[in-house]
Amino acid sequence: HEWFPAVNLDDHPICYRAFNDPPRDQACESCPTAKTLQEGQVYQATTSFQQAGRIRNYRIISSPVLDADGQVTAAIEMVEDITERLSLEEQLQQAQKMESIGRLAGGVAHDFNNMLSVILGYGEELVAQLHETDPMRRFAEEIVNAGLRSAALTRQLLAFSRKQAMQLKVLDLNKIVRDLEKMLHRVIGEDIELTTRLPAKLDRIEIDPGQIEQVIMNLAVNARDAMPLGGKLTIETANIELDEIYANSHMNVVPGSYVLLAISDTGCGMDEVTRKQAFEPFFTTKEKGKGTGLGLATVYGIIKQSGGNLWVYSEPGKGTAFKIYLPRTQTETALQEVPIKELSIRFKGAQILVVEDEPSMGKLMARVLERMEYRVSVATNGEEALHRVNEKGERPDLIITDVIMPGMNVRVMVDRLRKTQPDLPVLYMSGYTDNTIAHHGILDAGIPFIQKPFNNRDLIAKIEELLGGQVIEEGPD
Repeated sequence: HEWFPAVNLDDHPICYRAFNDPPRDQACESCPTAKTLQEGQVYQATTSFQQAGRIRNYRIISSPVLDADGQVTAAIEMVEDITERLSLEEQLQQAQKMESIGRLAGGVAHDFNNMLSVILGYGEELVAQLHETDPMRRFAEEIVNAGLRSAALTRQLLAFSRKQAMQLKVLDLNKIVRDLEKMLHRVIGEDIELTTRLPAKLDRIEIDPGQIEQVIMNLAVNARDAMPLGGKLTIETANIELDEIYANSHMNVVPGSYVLLAISDTGCGMDEVTRKQAFEPFFTTKEKGKGTGLGLATVYGIIKQSGGNLWVYSEPGKGTAFKIYLPRTQTETALQEVPIKELSIRFKGAQILVVEDEPSMGKLMARVLERMEYRVSVATNGEEALHRVNEKGERPDLIITDVIMPGMNVRVMVDRLRKTQPDLPVLYMSGYTDNTIAHHGILDAGIPFIQKPFNNRDLIAKIEELLGGQVIEEGPD
C-alpha cells in the first residue's frame, strides 16, 4: 500500500493481509516484493504465516513488471505453500539420522554382547566354585550383577537399532493392555488416574508380546515422570485406515489397515526442540543419574522393527500424546499361549558341537557344558564344523552356532550337516539376528534362538529343551 497508495486494499488485499490470520497491517521483514518494486529485480524468500491456529510455510517469488521505459510499474508475486514439503524433508533428515545412529548402536552392542557373554559366563563360574562363606564370592557376584546391568543397556541399544531377535505372535492388543492394567496402576501411583478406551472389536496384530508390553510400560513410566503432581494417563486402541493423503505427508507410511495404540498424558509436555530429539538414544531431560535416555529409543526401535510407525505430539504445559500405528495382520494363528515344557532331565553324555568364531566365547561354552557332563567340541567356522562331522566322524546330538560367522554362511553349514542327520537340532545365538535366519531382524517363527549375553542357566534350559526330542547315545564315562 505504501508503494501504490491508489490501490484499494479492500478490493485487492495484498499478501501480508491475505495470508495471515488475523491479518497483518504491515509488510513482512525482508519482503521480496518490496525489494522487487524498489530495485526492479527478481527476489525470493521463504516465510511463515499464522493460519487457522497453525503455522504454514510459503516460498514467495516476486518478479518485476516494466513499462516501455524500463521502469517498474508493478510486481507479480507467486506464492507456493511448502509446508508439507518442508515437513517431509524434516522427517527424511530425522529418519536418516536415526538410521545412522542405529547402525552405530547396533554394531557396538553386538560386539559388546560377545564380551559381556564371556564376563557373565566366567563370573557365574566363579560364583559357582566359591563357597558361600568365601569373602571373594561377594566380588564375583558384583561382577555378575554389573554384567547383567550392562546387558540390559545393550538390549535397549539393540531394540533401538532394530537388530534384536523378535518372537512374533498374533495377538489381541486389547488383551495386552488389560493384562498390564493392574501393574500399570502400581507403576504410575495413586495420584495419576489411568483410563483405558478399548473397542469391543479390535483387529489382530503380529508382534513380540514381551516387546509391546515393554513399549506400553516405557511410555507409562515417561508419562508418570511428566506428572509429578498427578494427572491423567489415557491408553486407547482403535482400528484405523491410513489413506494416500496421510501417507503422502508422513515418511515411510504405507496406506492400509492399522491398529492404533495411543498413550497420552496431561503432564508438562515438551517444546519443539525436545520433541524432535525425543527418540534419540541417550537424550534425556531428566536429572543426571535419573535415566539412561534409552526408554523412548527402545520404543522407537521396537515399533519400527515391527513394521509400524509412531508419532509424538506435545506442547509445553499441555501434555504429550504418542500415537503408534501397527499393521493389521491377516495371519490366522491360534492366540492361546503354548506352555513351554519344563525339562528336568540332564542328558549326560550328549555330544554338542559349538560353532563360535570368538575364541574366548567358545572356550567358555566348552567349560560350562563339560561341567554339566556334556561332551563338547568347538569349531571356529562352518568349514571346520563340517570337517569334524564329515572327516573326523563326529555325530553331534546338537549344534550351537553363532548367527554371524566368517566364511561359510551359517544356513549353508546347517543344511549340509542335516544331509547326514536330517533331524539334527540347532540352537542359534547372537548379539543380534542377521538375514541368514531372519528377515529384517525378525526371527523366523519356530527357530530356537538365545540372545547374547545369556546366563549359564538359560543356556542349559534351552539345550535340554532341544535335546528332549532326541535319542541320546551315551558317551564314554
